[in-house]
Amino acid sequence: MATYQNDNSQLFQEVFNASPSALFVMDHDARVLNLNKAASLLLGQTDSQQVLHKRGGEVLGCLHAGETPEGCGRAPACADCVVRNSLKQALTGQQVFRKATVMELMDQGLVVPRYFLVTASPFQHGGQGLVLLALEDINDLITLRRLLPICANCKKIRNEQDYWQEVETYLRSHLDVQFTHGLCPDCIKKLYPQLG
Repeated sequence: MATYQNDNSQLFQEVFNASPSALFVMDHDARVLNLNKAASLLLGQTDSQQVLHKRGGEVLGCLHAGETPEGCGRAPACADCVVRNSLKQALTGQQVFRKATVMELMDQGLVVPRYFLVTASPFQHGGQGLVLLALEDINDLITLRRLLPICANCKKIRNEQDYWQEVETYLRSHLDVQFTHGLCPDCIKKLYPQLG
């Protein structure tokens, strides 16, 4: 068995980056001190250095971060921000586990609602209280929970652009799933009664 005592910082960074969850190390003012590869992907950043020491709302593109000159955490709506309140709660020593939120984020000049589960865990480093923040993107799940307009006859689903798609096509585009086809026992009896 290999020992990792002499190389803890490298091991930590490799484990941190291997996590499929978007992870941020944040300070008391919601400033990003570190982030993993999944967080960089979530932000659409190829250079994570561009977001370091900026506040969470600023790097996520929160609509409210630009409402005041002081930025993230200073607008009236920030008092109800699940991310900021989870950080505050974690800094008191309490863990916040998978708290659901919808954030209004700016994307190419449009306000887009994005759904997340927020987990915040406190830890100490160098005498400073920090928070490990995990953001789980649940937009696909929320989309599928909504009522899907489906044709009562052919079972096609109407998508967001008002086009009718086969169920397989719709689910493949929204969930990145592949389908195999077969026949259920009832359809086998109906289509092939001689096999019955």
